[in-house]
Amino acid sequence: MGEEDYYLELCERPVHFEKANPVNCVFFDEANKQVFAVRSGGATGVVVKGPDDRNPISFRMEDKGEVKCIKFSLENKILAVQRTSKTVDFSNFIPDSSQLEYTQECKTKNANILGFCWTSSTEIVFITDQGIEFYQVLPEKRSLKLLKSQNINVNWYMYCPESAVILLSTTVLGNVLQPFYFRAGTMSKLPKFEIELPAAPKSTKLSLSERDIAMATIYRQLYVLFLRHHSRTTNSTGAEVVLYHLPREGACKKMHILKLNRTGKFALNVVDNLVVVHHQDTETSVIFDIKLRGEFDGTVTFHHPVLPARSIQPYQIPMAGPAPVTSQSPVPCKLYSSSWIVFQPDIIISASQGYLWNLQVKLQPIVNLVPDKGRLMDFLLQRKECKMVILSVCSQMLSESDRTTLPVMATVFDKLNHEYKKYLDAEQSYMMAVEAGQSRSSPLLKRPVRTQAVIDQSDMYTHVLSPFTEKKEISHKFVIAVLMEYIRSLNQFQIPVQACLLLSLESFYPPAHQLSLDMLKRLSTANDEIVEVLLSKHQVLAALRFIRGIGGHDNISARKFLDAAKQTEDNMLFYTIFRFFEQRNQRLRGNPNFTPGEHCEEHVAFFKQVFGDQAVMRPATF
Repeated sequence: MGEEDYYLELCERPVHFEKANPVNCVFFDEANKQVFAVRSGGATGVVVKGPDDRNPISFRMEDKGEVKCIKFSLENKILAVQRTSKTVDFSNFIPDSSQLEYTQECKTKNANILGFCWTSSTEIVFITDQGIEFYQVLPEKRSLKLLKSQNINVNWYMYCPESAVILLSTTVLGNVLQPFYFRAGTMSKLPKFEIELPAAPKSTKLSLSERDIAMATIYRQLYVLFLRHHSRTTNSTGAEVVLYHLPREGACKKMHILKLNRTGKFALNVVDNLVVVHHQDTETSVIFDIKLRGEFDGTVTFHHPVLPARSIQPYQIPMAGPAPVTSQSPVPCKLYSSSWIVFQPDIIISASQGYLWNLQVKLQPIVNLVPDKGRLMDFLLQRKECKMVILSVCSQMLSESDRTTLPVMATVFDKLNHEYKKYLDAEQSYMMAVEAGQSRSSPLLKRPVRTQAVIDQSDMYTHVLSPFTEKKEISHKFVIAVLMEYIRSLNQFQIPVQACLLLSLESFYPPAHQLSLDMLKRLSTANDEIVEVLLSKHQVLAALRFIRGIGGHDNISARKFLDAAKQTEDNMLFYTIFRFFEQRNQRLRGNPNFTPGEHCEEHVAFFKQVFGDQAVMRPATF
């Protein structure tokens, strides 16, 4: 397969760390996305690397026993290290503060600490097998203050740093999950929920493994993903991923089921709001998009993979070392290795090779894998870096070799203009709120973000319509039909057509001028609006040409055009426009002079001042 066939790839610049071995232990902190390489318990050094910081943090610490867990607080202010099941040790990394370690024991008697999570630069949560303890760390006092605690039997826990939610597995089977939400010194208990196990377990032992659960934010909503190895329905083969929506308020609800149609070992990532499911046995991955239409059974929506399964793009590990040595060919990386560990949302770590990668989606190869162009647009419009790919798809659809039908083109234009209109409406609401002075009273008022999904008329013109009209081999009929379709779509969404955009096609394609006028007439759009657009852009002649083209030039306001011409400060343009209206007056009334009702006195005076009295047209005499 060529490079253009792979739609998933590992990032070019991975984080490289010392690989795990008997002397070097490797830890990953999901909140700061940092890898810790701890040599000999820290005595011979700890090296901390993150994806963004190319300058690793290095330090030593006393070897006080095996390190079970090690993490920095947010902003790398305080280091926490767990070495025993009862205590966590802290050291300050704040300039000019004491370097001495201080220790906190868990409050609950006979409890064992399963791990800890930093929720801010000075707040930490201990998770024990008997509950949860929320502390504030006071670095200057070298002590901790208990803010809140909750007793509950815990099998295992999971933390989603993006949403500051900790999930605890409770009960004997482990399938009742209790979420807690942390924010600015407060801990809130969210409603607990039950994960439906594939079948009623015969035994009374732990049946829900931490391995089969993930938490991730998809389309700004928090979901708990459950990898169910056997479907609950007997007639269904293969595993599935069940998505439970976990709202900030209200109960958790089962929303989506992703059908994998295979069994075996799986791992999950979330990239660009897509759920990526890796399958170790076949060394391939598939992606799901919960925004695309699925099959709804009244309670949940079933989804199938958007694309055929593909491997991650083959990856070469660059050889490190002195220059002569690095001339050796790079080593192919073993993909889907059993030593891979996957973290949310998009991280893959190979501890045995000493690499941390971010997984990425490549959009261009997807274009040829989704034959349904409407569905392809639905998919692309939700992706972060979609603009140029969407424009290239539109161009491809108009090309000689891959030409699509007009109804398909119409569907695509409608999908693009739906997004465009949404943005224009949001922008308008924002501007109105600002003008009404709401920005002072409402600090939450934010200008709408223009995402890459907003494809406006100038994008369409520059990248698609203009190059398309330059192609000599394409029939005029098809060109006209496509332009008509685009304008119909703009009209359908009540987006003012930028007539100047159409009129400017004239230089590439002379009939475009007439065509644009015909279209606008036929679509009975607000012609006044088009004239306003052109005049506001100082395209006075274009506006006049347009209005003549649709036969409305006998009824237009001379004053409006003369005002606009004068604003351009182009005297010859003003002369042309003035002369046009004189001629119109002569044709309609047999006299070139303006009537008092037209309120053009100041323009007549200006004309005489610049060009002299003799330049004014005299009534024709017979």
